[in-house]
Amino acid sequence: MKKLILFISLLVIAGSTFAEKAEKDTAKVDSFKFTIVKQNKITPVKNQASSGTCWCFSTLGFFESELLRMGKPEVDLSEMYVVHRTYSDKAYKYVRMNGTINFAAGGSFYDVVYALQKYGVVPDKEMTGLNYGEEKHKHGELDALTEAYVKVIVSNPNKKLSTAWKTGFDGILDAYLGKCPTEFTADGKKYNPQSYFQSLGLNLDDYVSLTSFTHHPYYKPFVVEIPDNWRWSDSYNLPLDEFMSIFDNAINKGYCVAWASDVSEKGFTRNGVAVDPETKVANLPGSDQAKWLNLTQKEIDEKIYKVKGPQPEVKVTPEIRQQAFDNFQTTDDHGMVIFGTATDQNGTKYYLVKNSWGTDSKYKGIWYASETFVKHKTIDILVHKDAVPKEILKKLGIK
Repeated sequence: MKKLILFISLLVIAGSTFAEKAEKDTAKVDSFKFTIVKQNKITPVKNQASSGTCWCFSTLGFFESELLRMGKPEVDLSEMYVVHRTYSDKAYKYVRMNGTINFAAGGSFYDVVYALQKYGVVPDKEMTGLNYGEEKHKHGELDALTEAYVKVIVSNPNKKLSTAWKTGFDGILDAYLGKCPTEFTADGKKYNPQSYFQSLGLNLDDYVSLTSFTHHPYYKPFVVEIPDNWRWSDSYNLPLDEFMSIFDNAINKGYCVAWASDVSEKGFTRNGVAVDPETKVANLPGSDQAKWLNLTQKEIDEKIYKVKGPQPEVKVTPEIRQQAFDNFQTTDDHGMVIFGTATDQNGTKYYLVKNSWGTDSKYKGIWYASETFVKHKTIDILVHKDAVPKEILKKLGIK
């Protein structure tokens, strides 16, 4: 009997020790521990809230970082000025194309480049775009109205387009976002949007859009076939290894990267981490933060916080990447800014990402995206040409 009691006691002790070890092992797996390797200067995280304007927040955030890199003072540029100008252009093209192009809230990095070149820009305080009784951007009504409006125009009920339709469309934008300023004062000087942009000192000819897909020739530009690329802008196509080398080269030289990616993946969590798990689960529907906001707390807990620690990730090849794009498994969801690198407790590389979903998240608006996730799910990037290795620029014919 004493031997039995002793044996049971030993089992209990062993079980307790095993449980304690298992608990410690689980703790290691159930949390990320990041060490920042390098980070470049960025402006504060902003909040696009319930709007599909990430393309504008990310590109202007990227250019704000570029100004910091150049030794310029910090500026806060107006997203909604660019959105107003861009939506107006999009409506005109949608009608011109008889409703056969995409008309939605989304856009591309080039939309901002084009707007800056043609229309200039204003400080955010000159045009916040909150003219409709909200403290944060909430574009559901605006988006529904503008889409309905252009569809009516395309239906051509008068059998001839009126001379008033464009003024009417711009009137909707004016009512919600405010009229675009024509003159204002900044730092004690008078500007118009064009002269203010010129004062910033950005040369937009220095920036290049890059991507990596196998369905077009390498080292040549092509129009990336995504709905939000309604201006049909070009991106230079690179082999995947060379494309990925640009991220590190840029960051190490002090440059940031405007990053367009798929965020509907389950591995892009709501708690500041983006990974590409080897074990796949169903993706979330839709894209961008507006879709996340419709989830209940239970859905958030069950569907979003599944990724709790480092785990094996997909071995990404050009073929896997292309297949995901061709099958609509990689979609153009969201624009952000990559500004640094980090490692987790296992030494795995991550990129530091400035998001535009506010600071109410684990890392205060910053995401850690694994190198594998970036390699698999990037659509395209915008960078200063000096951030690109010279041998790659030579292959692209860029001086």
